[in-house]
Amino acid sequence: MSSKIQEVNPINNEKPTKSRIFLAGILFLTLLVAYLDRVNLSVIVADKSFLTQMGITGKPVLIGLLSSVFLFAYGISNVILGPFGDFIGPKKAMLIAISFWILAMTMGGLVSTFSFMIAARILLGAGEGLHWPMQSLYVKNWFPIRERGKANSAWLLGLFVGPAIAMPIFVQLTTNWGWRSTFTTLALVGLIPLLLIAVLTKDRPSVSKLTNQQEIDYIKNGSDLSTSSSAEAETEGTLKNLFLKDYRFWFLTIAYLGSSSIWWGTMAWLPSYLKTIRNFSFAQLGSLASLPYILGAITVIVCGYWSDRTGKRTVFGAVGLTLASLFILFGAKAQDNYISAYLLSCGIGSIGIGIHSFWSALQNITPPRQLGAASGILNGVAQFGSAFIPTVIGFFIQLSGGSYNGGLFFLVGLGLMGAALMAVLAVKKI
Repeated sequence: MSSKIQEVNPINNEKPTKSRIFLAGILFLTLLVAYLDRVNLSVIVADKSFLTQMGITGKPVLIGLLSSVFLFAYGISNVILGPFGDFIGPKKAMLIAISFWILAMTMGGLVSTFSFMIAARILLGAGEGLHWPMQSLYVKNWFPIRERGKANSAWLLGLFVGPAIAMPIFVQLTTNWGWRSTFTTLALVGLIPLLLIAVLTKDRPSVSKLTNQQEIDYIKNGSDLSTSSSAEAETEGTLKNLFLKDYRFWFLTIAYLGSSSIWWGTMAWLPSYLKTIRNFSFAQLGSLASLPYILGAITVIVCGYWSDRTGKRTVFGAVGLTLASLFILFGAKAQDNYISAYLLSCGIGSIGIGIHSFWSALQNITPPRQLGAASGILNGVAQFGSAFIPTVIGFFIQLSGGSYNGGLFFLVGLGLMGAALMAVLAVKKI
């Protein structure tokens, strides 16, 4: 009798659920909204009305400071608040972070002075600094090692799709309803990831009602592979940050600083460069400023897939940073305005080739209970360092009487530095 019952037991034939794929979609949408919040400023600093009301017309250093203060707060918040996710869980931390975004966007739409706009940017940076490490922690908890390249690419896709759709939308909003409408719109849009995270996610698959035991076992078995880093075998109760003594962690961090510097330097100044130096109209900025992020979205999907197939994470990072540096160099020197715009777009888009490699490699070399802290420090150091970049570029512009070349060549140097470090890690088969 008992054997007969066992034969018809449906549990034995139950297939694993795919709730982790659904989670990846939520993480993608969350980062997409985060980047909508970040990049609206890149558009409105090319708007004369905004510059006049903030009193920063003809002051490139102050224009760059609007991006830099966000990144300073973002970097510090990553380091200080990142470890909280290890204690309160990524879900609670993410909800707090998104609430900060909504408040910052509401404040940005109401301010009338430069100093209060600076305060709104600092608040946004604090919230987004808490958010970013939680994305990585979710992936660590929910995905086996062999799927982390695709999983990281899935949520990092929002990094490119956000700016791609933001540029034309914000140009239209600013043209038709003024720059304040971009902030109001973003405050409302922020409610979407807030509700999705609150209602549909859990810190771990073992406590999710959407996940069956078969999927839990699949994730767990794939996360405990004997081929994974010895860091995965961390004993309970260990409090020392072992990753801080690992040269691989610091190589990843410095290389990511190079990648982030290119990202934020171009994001802060590309629309202004295209309008001021390359003589494109404000209306043309929507499509031209979106092109780099469309290319990046394609490369992050394709290369994330091939990263899992080949297992060569850091190779993609080295190639991506090398190509980004070369395209920016040629774009700065190009005589034709359209060729320059296309080359710069390819440079920014090349970041997508290897952006996933930083996080996949970090997840493999870091002890599980320290990933929130490690993610926060890696991202925090990189973002804090790159916080200087928009202001430094503004200084180059002011010093040279309006030329952007000094700032662009500076980005090229930082990119090649990062490529060299990723190449070393690739040789070490990280």
